[in-house]
Amino acid sequence: MIIYNVTINVDGSVHDQWLEWIKAHIPQVLATGHFTEAKLTKVLVEEEMGGTTYSVQYRAKSREALDQYYKNDAERLRKEGMQLFADKMLAFRTELEVVDEYSVNFDS
Repeated sequence: MIIYNVTINVDGSVHDQWLEWIKAHIPQVLATGHFTEAKLTKVLVEEEMGGTTYSVQYRAKSREALDQYYKNDAERLRKEGMQLFADKMLAFRTELEVVDEYSVNFDS
């Protein structure tokens, strides 16, 4: 299992507009059919550069699905954010391989 993680630092001047946009953008990424779920999280560390940092974690169906996303959809979907927010957001992407998963069931 591959997690496609996008970390974004957003300038305060566009924060509310960006947050509204990303909440509409994530379903568009999921609609490509390459991912099974996504989580939008706020990074709880103050950045020296200012702004607010978020992480969007997309769970890819497979390595092949992520490669198809890069090939067929990524550029088109990234373009809108860059046009809207340009230098008011800084994003970097990381691929994570899930080695193992654990959970606790508190119902007993």
